[in-house]
Amino acid sequence: MTTITRNKKSVAVNPLKQSPPLGAALAFLGLKGIVPLFHGSQGCTAFAKVLLVRHFREAIPLATTAMTEVSTILGGEENIEQAILTLVEKAEPELLGLLTTGLTETRGDDMDGILKSIRKRHPELDYFPVIYVSTPDYKGALQDGFAAAVNSIVANDYGQPVGANDPSPLPQVTILAGSLLAPGDVEEIKDIVETFGLKPLILPDLSGSVDGHLDDDYNSKTPGGTSLEELQQLERSLVTIAIGESMRPAAETLKQKFGTDYKVLPRLTGLEAVDSFIWQLAQISEAQSDPRFLTIRQVPDKYNRQRRQLQDAILDTHFYLGGKKVSLALEPDLLYQTSWLLNEMGAEIQAAVTTTKSPLLKELPIDEVIIGDLEDLEDLAPGSDLIITNSQGKRLADKLNIPLYRMGYPIYDRLGNGSRCLVGYRGTMQFLFDIGNIFIDLGH
Repeated sequence: MTTITRNKKSVAVNPLKQSPPLGAALAFLGLKGIVPLFHGSQGCTAFAKVLLVRHFREAIPLATTAMTEVSTILGGEENIEQAILTLVEKAEPELLGLLTTGLTETRGDDMDGILKSIRKRHPELDYFPVIYVSTPDYKGALQDGFAAAVNSIVANDYGQPVGANDPSPLPQVTILAGSLLAPGDVEEIKDIVETFGLKPLILPDLSGSVDGHLDDDYNSKTPGGTSLEELQQLERSLVTIAIGESMRPAAETLKQKFGTDYKVLPRLTGLEAVDSFIWQLAQISEAQSDPRFLTIRQVPDKYNRQRRQLQDAILDTHFYLGGKKVSLALEPDLLYQTSWLLNEMGAEIQAAVTTTKSPLLKELPIDEVIIGDLEDLEDLAPGSDLIITNSQGKRLADKLNIPLYRMGYPIYDRLGNGSRCLVGYRGTMQFLFDIGNIFIDLGH
């Protein structure tokens, strides 16, 4: 069992973690026609917007209640009301995501009471979905905010679906996509599910909004993602597949709300992990086939071939990865997924640093993991053959003269973050080739 050590320094040096409001905003960006609304100062929103714009190189619709010194003291109800009414009038969103920041959480605004009061004064908002999530900056990290937002999304009431008696002809599966998945990862998962003759309801679906595509017009709200109509269809799913341990609370909420059984997959890279996902989809697909036929439906040839390709990639790359020492600094779900894949390839995890607590941290392939910052990684990484973290780790990688493989948020000095895929058979191959090529360049 891995020992979890929490850094007790009074200040973070070269911080690793991003804030929960940023994580919640990222999750909201996976919904179609939404504007994430930060209840806080303009600076809180500006920081998140700059980081997301630099990472995805896309226009990111974020709004703020623009709290000032006076409104912070007197209360933010008027600011929230004005912000909601202005956004509804100007942006015409299908729904709003309202999230708090450290400023307003410290003040202690009664958000539920404020929203009820605003709806009472404005009956036109009665059926307009406002998804509220509490995300104080000082508690948790990006993964926590992302997970809290997804839980709030599935817990919200969106009314009866239009055409309630006319469901999709395809059996539906809800996929809860954790913060470890990039837009390209979500697109790959969607393709895999559809190949099995199932309809994927991805939540949140970042592949439709920040995947890197040109639209005809400027968008003041997200151009794609999980639509309001799809949110109204959640109860029709046969099963929920949660990808990432942090998605378990949202899966349990769907179980309590609709009675939908769920399965949590802590990772989706590596031969065994992807096999498990494919097997789950095959079982779901078979259960919906004609009961008169007893033969199990074949896995599509496409994935049988990809599996053999991954086996060959493992053989080709293990010469370069085996015995290598790797140091990682990532969010817990992503740390678990990446460290176990490297371990399976024969690499040694020399150091692991993460941002927040998680049940997965006790199950890492290393004796100790530190909840800390990049200074901790700098202390532990000397002697490593590779560092894996976000772009903030470039300075320490250069200082230690160790190559850096960029992963997580933010990555602002590489292109293609909206389409990068590192999950499934195909994504696992890409990751192994990326790492293997780094070591080839170094002459290892």
